[in-house]
Amino acid sequence: MSKASARHILVSTEAQCSELKQQIENGADFAALAQQHSSCPSKAQGGDLGEFGPGQMVPEFDKVVFSAPVNEVQGPVKTQFGYHLLEVTQRTD
Repeated sequence: MSKASARHILVSTEAQCSELKQQIENGADFAALAQQHSSCPSKAQGGDLGEFGPGQMVPEFDKVVFSAPVNEVQGPVKTQFGYHLLEVTQRTD
């Protein structure tokens, strides 16, 4: 069974999500931005969600986590919670 580890930043607007992604692409630290801006409790761990399997997260999240390249920031990804930047840190198929 597939497993993945990922981290994310959850914000309320697509514009803020895109701005944070630009900052990361320009060298900003993902974990530091997660601690400052994310509305998810995972922000205390720099956005780290730990390890999970398919179906444990909302479908839009799962789709990206189990198909995107590892260690590459993805997003904005819209879910019912808001807009996410996602980074798959590890995956086993």
